[in-house]
Formats: sequence, C-alpha cells, structure tokens
Amino acid sequence: MVRIRGAVARETGAPFTLEDLELDEPRPDEVLVEVSAVGVCHTDVAVRNQWMPLPLPMVLGHEGAGIVRAVGRSVRKVVPGDRVVMSYWHCGTCPRCLSGHPAYCVDHAAWTVSGSRPDGTNAVHGEGPLHGTFFAQSSFATHAMATERNVVKVGADTDLVVAAPLACGLQTGAGTVINRLTPEVGSGLAVFGVGAVGLAAVMAARLVGCTTVVAVDVHPSRLALAEELGATHTIDASATEDVAGAVRDLSASGVNYAVETTAVPSVAAQAVESLAPHGTCAILGVGPGNPALSLDMMRLLSTGRTVTGVAMGDGRPEELIPKLLELHRQGRFPIDRLVTTYPLEDINKAVEDAEAGKVVKAVLIPG
Repeated sequence: MVRIRGAVARETGAPFTLEDLELDEPRPDEVLVEVSAVGVCHTDVAVRNQWMPLPLPMVLGHEGAGIVRAVGRSVRKVVPGDRVVMSYWHCGTCPRCLSGHPAYCVDHAAWTVSGSRPDGTNAVHGEGPLHGTFFAQSSFATHAMATERNVVKVGADTDLVVAAPLACGLQTGAGTVINRLTPEVGSGLAVFGVGAVGLAAVMAARLVGCTTVVAVDVHPSRLALAEELGATHTIDASATEDVAGAVRDLSASGVNYAVETTAVPSVAAQAVESLAPHGTCAILGVGPGNPALSLDMMRLLSTGRTVTGVAMGDGRPEELIPKLLELHRQGRFPIDRLVTTYPLEDINKAVEDAEAGKVVKAVLIPG
C-alpha cells in the first residue's frame, strides 16, 4: 500500500474534503504516478454536483501529469522516472480505436465513468466505501493509479503544470478544430464560451488558417485574452441583443464553423444560428440536467447545417498531446497564458474561481 493525500467528493455539491488515503501496488498493466499537477475541469464539477450521476464518494481529477514511480510487470511503455500526462483510457483494438477515434472506444465508459475498474475493484481506499478510477486515474491526489493505455510519455524537460490541462480540456478544444471540424484555410469560425476549452479552440483556429475567428463570452477579461491569442473579433454576449446576428454580420452569410462550450441550450442555439449554409457546429459542454436543445429543424435541414457532438477532441492523445506541447515550446500555443496554480489544499477555492470565471484554467499542485 502507498499512503497518499487526496480530495474526495463525498456529497452532492458539497466542498471537496482532503483526506489521508491508500493506493494498492500496481497491477500488471498499471502505472503508479506521483502527481505534479492536475487541472480542474468542468467535468469534475459536473460529477461532484451529480449532473453526471456517478457514484459518490469519489476521488475525481482527470487532467493529471506527473512522474512514474512504479509499473506493473507487463508495462513496457514507461519506466519509473518518466514524465507522463494521464489522459483517457482506450483499448486500442476495437473498430473505433483502429479507425483513429479512441474517444469513442467501445470500452471507454468502463474505465472512465464507472467509479471503479471494470472488474468492480478500486485501487484507492479510504474511510468507508470509496470510488475512484475516474478516467483511469483519479488524480486529485498526491499519487494516482493509471494504466499503460492512458499515459502519454512526455519529454524530461516538460513543464508538467503546462502539460496537465492537455489531458482533457485543451485537447478537447484544440482537437475539435484540428481533428473534427478541419476548417479550410481562409474560413470563419466562432467559439461560444472562451474558458480553457474555448481558448484552445481559438488558438487552434488561427493555427489552421482561419481568417475570421470570433470569440463570444460574457467575461470581458476572457474576451480580451481571446483577442491576444488569435481572435479577430470579440462579442460580449451580455451586451448584445442578437448574438447570432452579430456573428453573421462579420462575414457574408455566417461563419463556416462554430464551437459551443457552455452547455447552455440557448447559447448552443445561437451557435447554430450563427452558421453559414452548410456550416457545422460542434457541441462540447456538459451542464446541469442537459435540457433539450431546441432548434428550427426545417431551417436546419434547408440550409444544410450540421450539429455534431465531439468527445476529447476526437484524436489520439499520444499524437495530439506531444504536438500541442511542441507548439507551446514554439510560442504558437501558449498554454501558460491560461493557467493559474493552487495548492491541492485550496481545491475548493480553485473550483469556485474557475466556475465564477475569475481564472481561465485552475491547476492544482499536490506537492
């Protein structure tokens, strides 16, 4: 057993509690990681608040990065001392994985949102029943148990504070643009909600050659940052009566692509209405209750618009994460501009600040 310290979500909507916990020794395919940094993602909040009804109490956290401390006997991908980003689990052999879409792996849910390993066991133990294995890591802790299938080895000089948010949020925003929407050079793209996911989409849009990049939000500070990171236009939705019309006014008939990150149905409808004919809107957010999205279906059909869901950026983490890190090193994907760090003990303050829009990306430092 390894003694660790972790943040536990015990009750719906209640603050996280810092507790002394224990981890098992790694199974043959598992990797014990000492967590150096872990991002706070809206999905963690969604589980704590039971918008995603996973079993509580649970150790959450799924944007972990750290140093390998022990590996199971069958692990060949990494060795103790390697630096890794812990992303999501995928089998690598099902038709979806083999076709380049591991985020939709047929066994993804069993390792990601079941609250345990697929066999019902847990590596993490505390007072009373406790769930873990969230995204095959549960990294709101000083140490996490991952698997060979969901760790991405990074360079020995990698800043793990910068790398951690790539495990989910930044991978999702950038990957949605790069892998799913694949905008043509010279096209237009609007991003609704420019938190960490949305800002990653803004930066990716400029990287792939979009000449009109519109950022929509209600926080002036985030809009200002979006402009610094590549947005050609910004719209304060709190001060604009017709947001979709304002987006359409910036181009001949609307943008070719839209990315919606807020999980607010009325905003998602605005994103769809901002599209030019034959445009595509990617929906990314998870919110309370996930109420139905109301759209004018005849208008949608008659204009050839597409609405699509995207999970985890629809790419291979072992390819996309190193590429985004290299772009960061070149100054073309400045992750550090988004990050505010907090000690693990301040997790509730970090969540509060992130949800209030006071910070773009909260990253916890367990050590």
